[in-house]
Amino acid sequence: MSADGTVQSLATRAAAAFSAYRDGEVRAMDELVDLLTPVLWHTARAQNVPEAVAQDAVQTAWLRLVENAERIKDPQAVMGWLIVTVRRETWRVNKAHGREDHDIDENLTDAIPDPSTLVLRREGHRVLWAHFQQLPQNCQALLRVIAFADRPDYAAVSESLGMPVGSIGPTRGRCLAKLRTALANDPAWEGGAL
Repeated sequence: MSADGTVQSLATRAAAAFSAYRDGEVRAMDELVDLLTPVLWHTARAQNVPEAVAQDAVQTAWLRLVENAERIKDPQAVMGWLIVTVRRETWRVNKAHGREDHDIDENLTDAIPDPSTLVLRREGHRVLWAHFQQLPQNCQALLRVIAFADRPDYAAVSESLGMPVGSIGPTRGRCLAKLRTALANDPAWEGGAL
Protein backbone atom coordinates (compact mmCIF):
# COMPACT_ATOMS: atom_id res chain seq x y z
CA MET A 1 0.00 0.00 0.00
CA SER A 2 1.31 3.45 -0.83
CA ALA A 3 1.51 6.44 1.49
CA ASP A 4 -1.86 7.71 0.21
CA GLY A 5 -3.56 4.40 1.05
CA THR A 6 -3.93 3.03 -2.49
CA VAL A 7 -2.93 -0.51 -3.33
CA GLN A 8 0.03 -0.64 -5.68
CA SER A 9 0.58 -3.36 -8.24
CA LEU A 10 3.47 -5.75 -7.87
CA ALA A 11 5.20 -4.16 -10.87
CA THR A 12 4.86 -0.69 -9.34
CA ARG A 13 6.27 -1.82 -5.99
CA ALA A 14 9.10 -3.62 -7.81
CA ALA A 15 9.83 -0.48 -9.85
CA ALA A 16 10.03 1.61 -6.68
CA ALA A 17 12.41 -0.85 -5.02
CA PHE A 18 14.54 -1.04 -8.16
CA SER A 19 14.71 2.74 -8.43
CA ALA A 20 15.77 2.97 -4.79
CA TYR A 21 18.46 0.32 -5.39
CA ARG A 22 19.82 2.22 -8.38
CA ASP A 23 19.81 5.40 -6.29
CA GLY A 24 22.19 3.73 -3.83
CA GLU A 25 19.86 2.09 -1.32
CA VAL A 26 21.47 -1.35 -1.31
CA ARG A 27 18.80 -2.80 1.00
CA ALA A 28 16.14 -2.04 -1.60
CA MET A 29 17.46 -5.04 -3.54
CA ASP A 30 16.33 -7.25 -0.62
CA GLU A 31 12.83 -5.85 -0.97
CA LEU A 32 12.90 -6.44 -4.73
CA VAL A 33 14.05 -10.03 -4.22
CA ASP A 34 11.29 -10.63 -1.65
CA LEU A 35 8.66 -9.18 -3.98
CA LEU A 36 9.58 -10.95 -7.21
CA THR A 37 11.22 -14.25 -6.32
CA PRO A 38 7.88 -16.10 -5.99
CA VAL A 39 6.82 -14.97 -9.48
CA LEU A 40 10.24 -15.78 -10.93
CA TRP A 41 10.28 -19.17 -9.23
CA HIS A 42 6.94 -20.12 -10.73
CA THR A 43 7.95 -18.74 -14.10
CA ALA A 44 10.94 -21.09 -14.10
CA ARG A 45 8.93 -24.07 -12.83
CA ALA A 46 6.32 -23.41 -15.53
CA GLN A 47 8.96 -24.65 -17.97
CA ASN A 48 8.66 -28.12 -16.34
CA VAL A 49 12.25 -28.17 -15.18
CA PRO A 50 13.73 -29.80 -12.09
CA GLU A 51 13.93 -27.70 -8.94
CA ALA A 52 17.70 -27.26 -9.25
CA VAL A 53 17.39 -25.82 -12.77
CA ALA A 54 14.66 -23.44 -11.61
CA GLN A 55 16.82 -22.29 -8.69
CA ASP A 56 19.79 -21.70 -10.97
CA ALA A 57 17.66 -19.76 -13.47
CA VAL A 58 16.25 -17.48 -10.77
CA GLN A 59 19.66 -16.88 -9.20
CA THR A 60 21.18 -16.16 -12.60
CA ALA A 61 18.40 -13.65 -13.34
CA TRP A 62 19.19 -11.77 -10.12
CA LEU A 63 22.88 -11.77 -10.98
CA ARG A 64 22.13 -10.46 -14.49
CA LEU A 65 19.98 -7.70 -12.98
CA VAL A 66 22.81 -6.52 -10.75
CA GLU A 67 25.20 -6.62 -13.73
CA ASN A 68 22.78 -4.76 -16.02
CA ALA A 69 20.91 -2.47 -13.61
CA GLU A 70 22.05 0.71 -15.35
CA ARG A 71 20.90 -0.56 -18.75
CA ILE A 72 17.26 -0.79 -17.70
CA LYS A 73 16.02 2.70 -18.49
CA ASP A 74 12.45 2.34 -17.19
CA PRO A 75 12.21 0.91 -13.65
CA GLN A 76 8.62 -0.15 -14.41
CA ALA A 77 10.12 -2.69 -16.85
CA VAL A 78 12.21 -4.51 -14.23
CA MET A 79 9.61 -7.18 -13.47
CA GLY A 80 9.09 -8.07 -17.13
CA TRP A 81 12.83 -7.99 -17.71
CA LEU A 82 13.41 -10.47 -14.88
CA ILE A 83 10.60 -12.77 -16.06
CA VAL A 84 12.00 -12.87 -19.59
CA THR A 85 15.52 -13.44 -18.23
CA VAL A 86 14.34 -16.39 -16.12
CA ARG A 87 12.54 -17.94 -19.08
CA ARG A 88 15.56 -17.54 -21.35
CA GLU A 89 17.94 -18.89 -18.72
CA THR A 90 15.71 -21.90 -18.12
CA TRP A 91 15.62 -22.63 -21.84
CA ARG A 92 19.39 -22.16 -22.11
CA VAL A 93 20.12 -24.61 -19.30
CA ASN A 94 17.70 -27.16 -20.73
CA LYS A 95 19.28 -26.89 -24.15
CA ALA A 96 22.79 -27.14 -22.71
CA HIS A 97 21.87 -30.34 -20.90
CA GLY A 98 19.97 -31.74 -23.86
CA ARG A 99 16.75 -31.84 -21.87
CA GLU A 100 13.45 -31.50 -23.63
CA ASP A 101 10.80 -32.57 -21.13
CA HIS A 102 10.75 -32.99 -17.38
CA ASP A 103 8.46 -34.26 -14.68
CA ILE A 104 7.11 -31.74 -12.23
CA ASP A 105 8.54 -32.18 -8.75
CA GLU A 106 5.95 -33.95 -6.62
CA ASN A 107 7.76 -33.49 -3.31
CA LEU A 108 6.10 -30.25 -2.28
CA THR A 109 5.93 -30.72 1.48
CA ASP A 110 7.51 -28.04 3.67
CA ALA A 111 7.88 -29.95 6.93
CA ILE A 112 7.71 -33.64 7.62
CA PRO A 113 4.82 -34.44 9.96
CA ASP A 114 3.92 -37.94 11.14
CA PRO A 115 4.29 -40.61 8.42
CA SER A 116 0.56 -41.14 7.79
CA THR A 117 -0.01 -37.43 7.20
CA LEU A 118 3.00 -37.33 4.93
CA VAL A 119 1.71 -40.26 2.86
CA LEU A 120 -1.72 -38.65 2.47
CA ARG A 121 -0.22 -35.29 1.57
CA ARG A 122 2.14 -36.79 -1.00
CA GLU A 123 -0.68 -38.76 -2.58
CA GLY A 124 -2.78 -35.61 -2.75
CA HIS A 125 0.08 -33.73 -4.39
CA ARG A 126 0.67 -36.58 -6.81
CA VAL A 127 -2.98 -36.58 -7.87
CA LEU A 128 -3.14 -32.79 -8.10
CA TRP A 129 0.04 -32.48 -10.17
CA ALA A 130 -0.92 -35.40 -12.40
CA HIS A 131 -4.13 -33.56 -13.31
CA PHE A 132 -2.29 -30.24 -13.51
CA GLN A 133 0.02 -31.75 -16.13
CA GLN A 134 -3.01 -32.73 -18.21
CA LEU A 135 -4.08 -29.10 -18.53
CA PRO A 136 -3.15 -27.25 -21.73
CA GLN A 137 0.29 -25.62 -21.59
CA ASN A 138 -1.20 -22.11 -21.53
CA CYS A 139 -3.21 -23.05 -18.40
CA GLN A 140 -0.17 -24.52 -16.71
CA ALA A 141 1.94 -21.44 -17.40
CA LEU A 142 -0.77 -19.01 -16.32
CA LEU A 143 -1.63 -20.83 -13.10
CA ARG A 144 2.02 -21.20 -12.11
CA VAL A 145 2.70 -17.50 -12.57
CA ILE A 146 -0.40 -15.98 -10.96
CA ALA A 147 -1.51 -18.58 -8.45
CA PHE A 148 1.35 -17.85 -6.09
CA ALA A 149 1.65 -14.08 -6.42
CA ASP A 150 0.16 -11.95 -3.66
CA ARG A 151 -1.21 -9.41 -6.13
CA PRO A 152 -0.30 -10.49 -9.65
CA ASP A 153 0.44 -7.68 -12.05
CA TYR A 154 -1.67 -8.57 -15.07
CA ALA A 155 0.32 -6.27 -17.39
CA ALA A 156 3.55 -8.14 -16.58
CA VAL A 157 1.77 -11.50 -16.80
CA SER A 158 0.34 -10.44 -20.16
CA GLU A 159 3.77 -9.49 -21.45
CA SER A 160 5.51 -12.60 -20.20
CA LEU A 161 2.86 -15.05 -21.44
CA GLY A 162 1.84 -13.19 -24.59
CA MET A 163 -1.79 -13.08 -23.45
CA PRO A 164 -4.16 -10.09 -23.59
CA VAL A 165 -4.69 -8.56 -20.14
CA GLY A 166 -8.47 -8.85 -20.45
CA SER A 167 -8.31 -12.59 -20.99
CA ILE A 168 -6.13 -13.43 -17.97
CA GLY A 169 -8.94 -13.54 -15.39
CA PRO A 170 -11.41 -15.50 -17.53
CA THR A 171 -8.69 -17.90 -18.70
CA ARG A 172 -7.59 -18.45 -15.11
CA GLY A 173 -11.20 -19.23 -14.16
CA ARG A 174 -11.59 -21.73 -17.02
CA CYS A 175 -8.28 -23.40 -16.17
CA LEU A 176 -9.18 -23.75 -12.51
CA ALA A 177 -12.62 -25.10 -13.46
CA LYS A 178 -10.99 -27.76 -15.66
CA LEU A 179 -8.68 -28.73 -12.82
CA ARG A 180 -11.55 -28.84 -10.29
CA THR A 181 -13.63 -31.03 -12.61
CA ALA A 182 -10.76 -33.44 -13.22
CA LEU A 183 -10.07 -33.71 -9.49
CA ALA A 184 -13.75 -34.13 -8.61
CA ASN A 185 -13.98 -37.05 -11.06
CA ASP A 186 -10.88 -38.78 -9.66
CA PRO A 187 -11.62 -41.17 -6.79
CA ALA A 188 -8.01 -40.80 -5.61
CA TRP A 189 -8.68 -37.13 -4.80
CA GLU A 190 -10.18 -37.00 -1.35
CA GLY A 191 -10.08 -33.39 -0.42
CA GLY A 192 -8.01 -30.36 -0.92
CA ALA A 193 -9.80 -27.24 -2.01
CA LEU A 194 -9.36 -25.32 -5.19
